[in-house]
Amino acid sequence: MVDYHAANQSYQYGPSSGSNGAGGGGSMGDYMAQEDDWDRDLLLDPAWEKQQRKTFTAWCNSHLRKAGTQIENIDEDFRDGLKLMLLLEVISGERLPKPERGKMRVHKINNVNKALDFIASKGVKLVSIGAEEIVDGNAKMTLGMIWTIILRFAIQDISVEETSAKEGLLLWCQRKTAPYKNVNVQNFHISWKDGLAFNALIHRHRPELIEYDKLRKDDPVTNLNNAFEVAEKYLDIPKMLDAEDIVNTARPDEKAIMTYVSSFYHAFSGAQKAETAANRICKVLAVNQENEHLMEDYERLASDLLEWIRRTIPWLEDRVPQKTIQEMQQKLEDFRDYRRVHKPPKVQEKCQLEINFNTLQTKLRLSNRPAFMPSEGRMVSDINNAWGCLEQAEKGYEEWLLNEIRRLERLDHLAEKFRQKASIHEAWTDGKEAMLKHRDYETATLSDIKALIRKHEAFESDLAAHQDRVEQIAAIAQELNELDYYDSHDVNTRCQKICDQWDALGSLTHSRREALEKTEKQLETIDQLHLEYAKRAAPFNNWMESAMEDLQDMFIVHTTEEIEGLISAHDQFKSTLPDADREREAILAIHKEAQRIAESNHIKLSGSNPYTTVTPQIINSKWEKVQQLVPKRDHALLEEQSKQQSNEHLRRQFASQANIVGPWIQTKMEEIGRISIEMNGTLEDQLSHLKQYERSIVDYKPNLDLLEQQHQLIQEALIFDNKHTNYTMEHIRVGWEQLLTTIARTINEVENQILTRDAKGISQEQMQEFRASFNHFDKDHGGALGPEEFKACLISLGYDVENDRQKQTGSMDSDDFRALLISTGYSLGDAEFNRIMSVVDPNHSGLVTFQAFIDFMSRETTDTDTADQVIASFKVLAGDKNFITAEELRRELPPDQAEYCIARMAPYQGPDAVPGALDYKSFSTALYGESDL
Repeated sequence: MVDYHAANQSYQYGPSSGSNGAGGGGSMGDYMAQEDDWDRDLLLDPAWEKQQRKTFTAWCNSHLRKAGTQIENIDEDFRDGLKLMLLLEVISGERLPKPERGKMRVHKINNVNKALDFIASKGVKLVSIGAEEIVDGNAKMTLGMIWTIILRFAIQDISVEETSAKEGLLLWCQRKTAPYKNVNVQNFHISWKDGLAFNALIHRHRPELIEYDKLRKDDPVTNLNNAFEVAEKYLDIPKMLDAEDIVNTARPDEKAIMTYVSSFYHAFSGAQKAETAANRICKVLAVNQENEHLMEDYERLASDLLEWIRRTIPWLEDRVPQKTIQEMQQKLEDFRDYRRVHKPPKVQEKCQLEINFNTLQTKLRLSNRPAFMPSEGRMVSDINNAWGCLEQAEKGYEEWLLNEIRRLERLDHLAEKFRQKASIHEAWTDGKEAMLKHRDYETATLSDIKALIRKHEAFESDLAAHQDRVEQIAAIAQELNELDYYDSHDVNTRCQKICDQWDALGSLTHSRREALEKTEKQLETIDQLHLEYAKRAAPFNNWMESAMEDLQDMFIVHTTEEIEGLISAHDQFKSTLPDADREREAILAIHKEAQRIAESNHIKLSGSNPYTTVTPQIINSKWEKVQQLVPKRDHALLEEQSKQQSNEHLRRQFASQANIVGPWIQTKMEEIGRISIEMNGTLEDQLSHLKQYERSIVDYKPNLDLLEQQHQLIQEALIFDNKHTNYTMEHIRVGWEQLLTTIARTINEVENQILTRDAKGISQEQMQEFRASFNHFDKDHGGALGPEEFKACLISLGYDVENDRQKQTGSMDSDDFRALLISTGYSLGDAEFNRIMSVVDPNHSGLVTFQAFIDFMSRETTDTDTADQVIASFKVLAGDKNFITAEELRRELPPDQAEYCIARMAPYQGPDAVPGALDYKSFSTALYGESDL
């Protein structure tokens, strides 16, 4: 800068930092046209002239002090043009032509002309102001020139809502003072006389400097002095007016007031920028904080669900059978509780987790944030995989439990049958070894020997008859071993003992026969009647024992056909009883005949029949037992028939309900599929329709509960199959869960479409056209497009797919929509199409959802905040520094958001770093996923 004070001053100064209104700017003539012509007569008013002199002098000195000088008399100190040129350099930040150093009048005029030419170069029209008048010290012309400079460099650039400078400054004052009582700014003269407006401006921006509530409207001098002193002390605004001059003037000078008020505007303009920047940052941080809460909720819910699945799978995979039916039935009851009580809430949690994830991703897209990537192992796909493992582990578990119960039931039946037959056989063999070892034949008479031979023959007949029972006992033991009966050791031990004893009986029988046959020649023919009796009584006795065994035999059936088969066999048995009774009468008649012959021939019988131990009393006793067992068997079979008929009723009852519920679920699934591809009404209409549809589905739940109750009755009755329906309870449960999940997902998809539509500015007609185009190529109505379908969809919308090798264009219903698509400038050659696919299908699943399709179509028109905008906002708060301090953040931002930034900002590492400096640039870019925080 040139030294304009060589003749009067001995100091030098460097270029100033510039001030208000540096540079060229707009036309001053436009503003001047709105102002009243310079009223030379009014300028001579002593009160106004005094106010203007004081105000303009203070204003000029506020700038000249930056160059180390000042003026005392405004119309004298500018006469040589040196300080005038210096003032213009300071306030404009530009260099003026070199001044002339001479002290002659011509030198002064030339210097003033250089100043006036510079003012004119800024588009300012100087009306009736010439250099000679300034050099001559014309007060009114000098004040007019200074006012022109103030207008151009201090007021012209003030504009609020595209108003003129004066109107903009007035509007700014009105807005800032609107909340304050007793303040009503309507002009730049009498509205300021009571001093409250000045105090309100300061309090609005620096409330700690003014106790506004203690000011009184009836004490204007105190009010004005308070405002002027605070402004000078704390805001670096020099005192430009005297309180008494303003109060004692009917109408204060408008230009003086405007000049003073413009200084307040410039003093507070930085605070406005900081406020705007702080609001933008708070908005961005609030979005990030909300998203982080949603991410934390997702992580927590996903961890809880995965932990439940991890605990449940080993329990379902545990297929170790229990020893008793009661223990297995308890496991079945535990599994029923799992399906009815524990799993359904987890199905809802899984569905809600997917919905929350989709909603969070939509919010992130709409706020221009990077997509949320859950921590390792907690992706939606990980949860779906874990859920699939759970269902795989669950598959067949109930069937295994029922089969195991059936196996244990069969084992219990076989074990009881084994014990019954073993007990009968052991009772029969009791004493047989001692009898076979008895050597009574050594001292017997011939008739006795013959009797012993016949008796032994009868025993052999009885022994052969018992061979089948021993084989049955061994076969049952073998089956128990094959079915892994838990008490197989005791069964095998008892069976082995029976077999060993049977072999011993066979050997002893053979030895006794040899001994009897050896002495057979010495024996007399025994009584034929006794022999015939013994031969017929033994098989008949064995038949009765078998009949009693069969009549007491346990049975287990599962269908009415099986019990009817047993009843038929029992009826056939009863039809043989008359013949058996005749055989009994015949056997008893033989015994009576032997008694009659012995009595008629006076033969003294030794006692019982020597050929058999089966007496008539035994035959009659066992026959009576058979007669008693027959009606008991009738009753047991009829009870079982009633039970099986009841089971059949349960089957038909369950089948009737299942055959209604199953198709209803299938129909609802198909209807939801149709709803998701149709476009009836607005998205809100579709959402309302879907929610009504969801309520109708939930209202159908009692039908499922009724079916569960019927299924429980079937399981408690141990019914294992049902030929009347193809639906199992498992099929119904899975279908119901899929139905609830599908309607919830469909509702969430529409909600996300509404979010996207509103955030992207998409009209309802455009959304319907998007859906129509998408549905046209979604041939299988699966809700997603493959790469070729997606490519064909883009071709139909007017894209160049072949990179100028072959152009295929289509049309849409909306010319505006087609123009919007074409205006994005995409070229869908192989490379470009692959890039687009990476955007719409980031997981490389090979499918493009409708939501991804909408996001792609509307992305170019989105107006969202960016990382650069946030960086610019932080720079304002930092005072143009490349870093910001914790103190500045706490001063400019709300406490929670300030601490949020401080905790996440890295230390600033630049060359101009100071202790505690924080890097706001890397933090801002990290918010948008452009770098790691």
